[in-house]
Amino acid sequence: MFLHGTSRVNEQGKLEIGGCDTTQLAAQYGTPLYVYDEAQIRSKCRDYVEAFRKSGFAFQVAYASKAFCTMAMCKLVEEEGLSLDVVSGGELYTALQAGFPVERIHFHGNNKSLDEIVMALDAKIGCFVVDNFYELHLLDHLAAERGEKVSVLLRVTPGVEAHTHEYISTGQVDSKFGFDVKHGQALEAMKFAHESNHLHLLGVHSHIGSQIFETDGFIVAVQKLTELLGAAKDSFGFLPEVLNVGGGFGIRYVDGDTPQPAETYIKAITDTVKAELNARHIPLPELWIEPGRSIVGDAGTTLYRIGSQKEIPNVRKYIAVDGGMTDNLRPALYQAEYEAAIANKMDEAATEVVSIAGKCCESGDMLIWDVKLPAAVAGDILAVPSTGAYGYAMSNNYNRIARPAVVFVKEGESELVVKRESYADVVGHDLLPKRAQLQR
Repeated sequence: MFLHGTSRVNEQGKLEIGGCDTTQLAAQYGTPLYVYDEAQIRSKCRDYVEAFRKSGFAFQVAYASKAFCTMAMCKLVEEEGLSLDVVSGGELYTALQAGFPVERIHFHGNNKSLDEIVMALDAKIGCFVVDNFYELHLLDHLAAERGEKVSVLLRVTPGVEAHTHEYISTGQVDSKFGFDVKHGQALEAMKFAHESNHLHLLGVHSHIGSQIFETDGFIVAVQKLTELLGAAKDSFGFLPEVLNVGGGFGIRYVDGDTPQPAETYIKAITDTVKAELNARHIPLPELWIEPGRSIVGDAGTTLYRIGSQKEIPNVRKYIAVDGGMTDNLRPALYQAEYEAAIANKMDEAATEVVSIAGKCCESGDMLIWDVKLPAAVAGDILAVPSTGAYGYAMSNNYNRIARPAVVFVKEGESELVVKRESYADVVGHDLLPKRAQLQR
């Protein structure tokens, strides 16, 4: 197993993260358990900030909270000077409860409800990332009613799709997100927002994909965005204050994943923006990006307790753990791959190939296929790294399984930042029918 961040094998042959023995964490907090390497998260935040400082651009690095959103994470992001992207009323509420500076909150989403928009307006957040004409006109109407001027970015689909090592520069017109550039919707929306008395059009935003290892897709996206900005300048004199190129920067999950340093992505983006806008005589705007997975993904490790085993001769050996698709939906959802190690046997040789099964009553609840591990017995602690993004965020109560706890670790200290759910929590919103209440 690749050791990320502060992870190491200690003198007792056990996995240690942030100076904390993971087997002791499992004993103290129970399993499954999400463990976050706080020092590594802060280091990733600072990498992006420093890369932009070197570029000379004015900038905002906005953490995409959908990757992992808790009050503790919002507070950490605030301390590192980052902005915050939210995509729902729940994420916005979490940020507000954490005391996150409202002027640094950006509200995304393709179907914001009226209640969510009003909640954000009441909070006076920094800007809305407007996704469609319905939202654009609704926000304009609400701002007019309130006698306010609301800052907006328009999310556009530039016709670029990127994922891992590949990008497509002719597709991705068919997306549920954003104003389409190809058919003129983006330019029409920009003109409306620019001419509105109640909207302050900051600029445009795009997001081209996720888990991106190369810079090519970002370069092509910037070229298409600057073409759009050039058309807006020529058509109705709009000059952008902000250009937001989104996120999607990749991390290492398994051998063969080759993410670039933050500085490589940022240099490619800033160099392209500078060249393209200078050629169009457009003043350089503030640049925004939205890393999420790349900040928290490989800083998170999930700990499980191994239970039953099943061996099918000449076919496969299954090892079951006390979690699964309720704490990490990604393998079942889109066949995501992970590595693993036995945290209490880090110095033992890997002698057998096994597949890690979850405990849900679902054949598709498999966490890892065919991983090589030391011989395991019930009670061993299995560590699965790079689960910091979309593990807790997608956790669920399938089979009425309670969600795990979350701890931050740093310099030998652990801190509980999300309590483990109890069965009482799981049924906490259930209501018995009136006849059953009378019988009781």
